[in-house]
Amino acid sequence: MQSARIESEFPAPSYRGNQREALSDIRQAFEAGNDVVLVRAPTGSGKSLLARAICGAARTPEEAEPKQATGAYYTTPQVSQLDDVASDPLLSDLQVIRGKGNYTCLLPGEEDTKVNRAPCVRERGYDCAVKHRCPYFSDRAIASNRAIAAMTLAYFMQTAGSEVFRTRDVCVIDEAHGLADWAEMYATIDLGPRTVPMWEDLSVPEIASVSRAARYADSLSQTCARRKDDLLAREELTPNEAAERDRLQELISELDWFVTDYRDPESPTTWAVDRGEEGSLSIKPMNPERYLSHTVWERANRFALLSATILNKEAFCRGVGLDPDRVALVDVGHTFPVENRPLYDVTQGKMTYDEREETIPRVARVLVRIMAEHSDHKGIVHAHSYAIQERLADLLADFGVGDRVRTHDREDRNAALEAWKASGGADVFLSVKMEEALDLEGDLARWQVLCKAPYLNTNDSRVAHRLERGQWAWYHRAALRTVIQACGRVVRSPEDQGATYLADSSLLDLFERTRGEMPPWFEAQVERMVPPELPAFEASTGAGGDRSRTRPDQSRSRQVSGSRSTRSPDGSSASSRSNGRANHPLNDVWGDG
Repeated sequence: MQSARIESEFPAPSYRGNQREALSDIRQAFEAGNDVVLVRAPTGSGKSLLARAICGAARTPEEAEPKQATGAYYTTPQVSQLDDVASDPLLSDLQVIRGKGNYTCLLPGEEDTKVNRAPCVRERGYDCAVKHRCPYFSDRAIASNRAIAAMTLAYFMQTAGSEVFRTRDVCVIDEAHGLADWAEMYATIDLGPRTVPMWEDLSVPEIASVSRAARYADSLSQTCARRKDDLLAREELTPNEAAERDRLQELISELDWFVTDYRDPESPTTWAVDRGEEGSLSIKPMNPERYLSHTVWERANRFALLSATILNKEAFCRGVGLDPDRVALVDVGHTFPVENRPLYDVTQGKMTYDEREETIPRVARVLVRIMAEHSDHKGIVHAHSYAIQERLADLLADFGVGDRVRTHDREDRNAALEAWKASGGADVFLSVKMEEALDLEGDLARWQVLCKAPYLNTNDSRVAHRLERGQWAWYHRAALRTVIQACGRVVRSPEDQGATYLADSSLLDLFERTRGEMPPWFEAQVERMVPPELPAFEASTGAGGDRSRTRPDQSRSRQVSGSRSTRSPDGSSASSRSNGRANHPLNDVWGDG
């Protein structure tokens, strides 16, 4: 890596905010001998431009000795970010490559067929006359020879061991805060009707232990191999049969890897097994270090990992299998005025599973008041789950503001989001799991509501495994990370303005528990948080009536620092209503789901 070249590789005509200082600090961190540099940069720092400058410092073929790695990878877990890179003229030398399913075939009669289902993968010995013009293979060939290849993290991991995408000199991973979570997700083996082609023909035994799961996985791998061999023996496959063959091959690899790893006495991986609906089974790795070793860390000589929410360097390094002594942390200051990104306390009680039935109607009422305050502005509500979303939508309709409310389901989430963004007026979008990688600059949204503290589900075996080992700091850190990500959705530039309202009192407890984990610029937001002045509730019009202003019930107003007893709207303290769990770490998230 030619780290001295980092600043000169910056692609924009001028610097914005703290970009110049950030690049200088990154260069110095690499020059100090660190293999990995963590870049903690808040929303609006221009991380993609910083990433391009770092990639540009990769060794070129002219500078390399034989067999030395050259070039760079840029990768991100978010498809939307890759789309942004592809459309940015300042990043035109990043050659984007996507999976086969994102390209369509060129052959006559196959124009609507995805490349991964085209005749070349359906017919044995098929010789494609237009392969040299195939959009997938063309993009792949160009990306493999360009100095910077850009791809999603999923594609990057899937190409580990590829002869096409070999080890490079530099790798930049954007939105890297969730790297361990993504690795665990990719390494999880889901067995059920949607993932195992012949599931209905299988007899799945009761599996109560990992050792029993390993025996079953070994047997299932052999069953899948027989079915795959049957398909391979055919001269031609239908698109569905080709999809089945490919899935069987993936499944065989996953099962064999699990069985081999589990039976390896020197493997560092701990496995867990969850049973689901319809007899489905999930086999999950608790620690992703080995998976990341061959899919990520062996793919380049030097790494830059960018995110706004790498909250604790040592904990992050432990989670992804890095030596903290070989890793540097570069902090990039926030340049957005704190008064442009206010937090408001409108907490209405706890949104845990046991208490949300009482809390949600109060949240809906305060939402009506917020909508009245922002009668001319679009907003987004982070509902956390579809159950909360549906209940809120029903209540808002009952309160007379349903005509401003939009929702989505699992199938149409992207289409519904784009339709809302393109709409005029002041519609409100009730969203689920959209706290990250969402750009709502300017009038796309001027306000948002966090309905629930985004704690991980304690019924998940990976979460339970860690909590059984006392990893409460990790648990709270994960929730804080999502909150910080969410708070960046509606303020995207120094001139932009957007308000964030917090409706779940557990968010305030989360801030107390994680005060030492907060980036300084987010701590400044928390310090300034106050209850807002809002119009009085008017269910009949949903417009705030005479718009006389009242503050939220003062029994619910909080100070986020210092000791206190959280009180419910009826005046009773949380500790008196927690069934003896007042001092338990799960006091604010008990039964969360």
